[in-house]
Amino acid sequence: MTGIPGHLSAGRPVPRVEDETERRVVMMCGIAGSGKTTYAQELERRGYVRLSIDEAVWARLGRDGGELDPEEYADHQARAEDDLWQELVRLMRAGRSVVLDYSFWRRATRDRYKALIESHGYRWELLYLKARPETLRRRLAARNALSGPNSVTVSDELLRSYVAGFEEPVGEGERVIPQE
Repeated sequence: MTGIPGHLSAGRPVPRVEDETERRVVMMCGIAGSGKTTYAQELERRGYVRLSIDEAVWARLGRDGGELDPEEYADHQARAEDDLWQELVRLMRAGRSVVLDYSFWRRATRDRYKALIESHGYRWELLYLKARPETLRRRLAARNALSGPNSVTVSDELLRSYVAGFEEPVGEGERVIPQE
């Protein structure tokens, strides 16, 4: 396996999801650079449908959303999330297992998705990829040199705001996967 050094793909196995045969939605949770996309891509190789907020924003813009001012980016992100919400519903109705490659920063957002998932007779699994800020900085420095829908540029200033605004899941049924 190849990938950015220090990510799950750097030669280490990806931990198993509880029961990959059951109808479920895996909710990736963590700050930019924590390894969510790498993990979600591995689940995609195992048969999950991956819905990525970063890829949806890139498809709308045709470029890195990190180049926009924060308000404009937030607007594109909100529209992309609305589209992906509808796609998630469609996929659950079709009986597909899904991995949501989002950050799930806010507990209220996580709770809203959990309710939607349960209302369709699915189980959810909240995977929190927990990383220290210095780990995130190191990974983002490597990622920022790349271009593409899964390489949204995150400056040190933006990372600080992400860390400050992140509502860490505690007691929500999450599974914590520590990152180095």
